Amino acid sequence: MSQVFEGYERRYCEISANLSRFCTPAGVLDGEQKKQKLSEIAGGLDEADVLLRKMDLEARRVPAGIKATLLAKLRGYKNDLGNLKTETKRFQSTNVTARDELLEMGRSDSMQVSSDQRARLMMSTERLEKSTDRVKESRRTMFETEEIGVSILQDLHQQRQSLLHANTTLHGVDDNIGRSKKVLSEMARRMNRNKWILGCIVLALILAITLILYFKLAH
Repeated sequence: MSQVFEGYERRYCEISANLSRFCTPAGVLDGEQKKQKLSEIAGGLDEADVLLRKMDLEARRVPAGIKATLLAKLRGYKNDLGNLKTETKRFQSTNVTARDELLEMGRSDSMQVSSDQRARLMMSTERLEKSTDRVKESRRTMFETEEIGVSILQDLHQQRQSLLHANTTLHGVDDNIGRSKKVLSEMARRMNRNKWILGCIVLALILAITLILYFKLAH
């Protein structure tokens, strides 16, 4: 794994966590607080974009064995950043809407209007909280799916390396068997040649003994 990519990845995760916390409104912001928070969110999104571009360049420079893993992670981070941008827009519109509803509720309280409007405001707040929970759950599921995919890719890479090693070992065994066959063939040829030589020597001795016995008996 590229250490440069991992450094960018850690920084991106920090920014993503901060943006998620910023985009979860704890109350209605107004004036300088709102401007400061929106400025921080915009700065975080810009930095996250720059980090993803750097991660993309780094992922395309690494060897092919881990390039697919890095690009898969990068696609997940791009989807995550898209979700963060959507949450940011929702946060901005929700902040304005919530402020208007609170002002309306204040006017309603002063005019002693029925509690129906307060109930609607509570329902809107509850729906917002549920939407935030669903977004968080979706992100958690996405990260878990990404981790599973990375684990599968790593297992496949290890299996591929094992198969390549086994293939290399089989080639070595084939070479050893070929050399052994050559040695055995050479030994067999030598044994056959030695048999012929031994047979010729025995035949010559028999002829010599026969000749000697013939001459002795003839005289």
